[in-house]
Amino acid sequence: MSKAFVRESEDADEAPELEPSPPPAKNYISPAGYARLKAELKQLVEVERPEVVRTVSWAAKNGDRSENGDYLYGKKRLREIDRRVRFLIKRLEAAEVVDSAGRDSDQIFFGSSIKIRAKGGEERTVTIVGVDETDTAKHRVSWISPVARALIKAREGDKVILKTPGGIEELEILEVRYDTID
Repeated sequence: MSKAFVRESEDADEAPELEPSPPPAKNYISPAGYARLKAELKQLVEVERPEVVRTVSWAAKNGDRSENGDYLYGKKRLREIDRRVRFLIKRLEAAEVVDSAGRDSDQIFFGSSIKIRAKGGEERTVTIVGVDETDTAKHRVSWISPVARALIKAREGDKVILKTPGGIEELEILEVRYDTID
């Protein structure tokens, strides 16, 4: 019998508290994020793919393809480009552009920048963006992330509970802004 079907311990039935959620059916995205995805798709289709096709075509004319590094690498790169193009097309088709810049509300929704205070007085600002726009260096979190889910629909001055693998954390909402997302 395969080990895949053998229970390792009695605690195996317990599901972990935090499970990754499936990708959302809707792909909420800011106008800038949508433009970035379209620009990447255009770059791949109009510049990179034709260049690689020329290289592969040239390499194929050189004879033995089994030991031709340019040919083998080029074919691999073409598959990677085609895979990324298909992914981008699907993401753009499912995209629902949300422009929340300039919104006048103290309630948290997609596109808001939230200044929060965590336990210990540490303050930070996070921006709720689309799945394809997350960037930890810029403190941008996906709208389906645990932090965003805890914050959405809360208001300035509220305290929310965030469940993390490290335990439960209370966040105080200090400020809500709707800036342009670049």
